[in-house]
Amino acid sequence: MSEHRIPGAARIPAGSTQRTELDGLEVLLCNVGGTLYAIEDVCTHDGAPLDQGELDGACIVCPRHGATFDVRSGEALTLPAVLPVATFPVRIDGDDAVVDL
Repeated sequence: MSEHRIPGAARIPAGSTQRTELDGLEVLLCNVGGTLYAIEDVCTHDGAPLDQGELDGACIVCPRHGATFDVRSGEALTLPAVLPVATFPVRIDGDDAVVDL
């Protein structure tokens, strides 16, 4: 695993997301009730960027076809997606988020 520090990411408002690139991988940070989660920013159904979708509680909804994923586990909750999205461990260090890829 490799650690990646994202300055200021701990200040992402609850109920919102922030997209970042880490080692060439698009990662979406999601603040669910004050806890940050990191998922790969790609729908497993058709490759759409999830950062363009809506975060609803702990679920991100793909903007293309409405597939829904749980950002805590990566689980695909609705069709047309059947495969989970990759998740990554996150910890907070001051105002920064540290993501392990």
